[in-house]
Amino acid sequence: MSGDSRKKARYRSPYEAYPFLSDDGCDLRCDFEILTDRMASMTGALAARCPEKREELLKVDELIYHFNPTLRTFLSVTEEETGWLLERADEMRDEVRDRFDRFVLPAGSERACAAHVLRVDAKSLVRMLYRAREGGLEFSDRVIDFASIVADYFFMLALWLNKEDGVPEIPFNSRTY
Repeated sequence: MSGDSRKKARYRSPYEAYPFLSDDGCDLRCDFEILTDRMASMTGALAARCPEKREELLKVDELIYHFNPTLRTFLSVTEEETGWLLERADEMRDEVRDRFDRFVLPAGSERACAAHVLRVDAKSLVRMLYRAREGGLEFSDRVIDFASIVADYFFMLALWLNKEDGVPEIPFNSRTY
């Protein structure tokens, strides 16, 4: 048997911090779990800087952690919890409606910038979910919907935090749109 036709055994470090880190590179489940873990960690950090939103952010943090094993197991975030998150985003949208009638830079207060990073992470989750589905992984459309609502929530939170912190949005005038 030639060296080209033999599959080399995958090395597994005995010090791996998570049992799925050596999964096949085409399997996006571990990548999804790492990104949701990062998002939960960053949401917790943001909660520490937002006393007026601390309880709400800790609830969002918990939902993201419940979302974490979804691709490997099942979606345990309920429709009621998803509805609650959508309501929170809609309530903030009503409060900041005058701040997003145009493209804005993902900038502002430190807290708002952290929310913008979480918004981008959630958009990355949505993209990853579409790729996972194209790769044959089956899951409910509600999974994509929840990740999309998380992205919207963090966008509205970024605008809300800038408003609370007295920081104006910086309009972005695209050269291509």
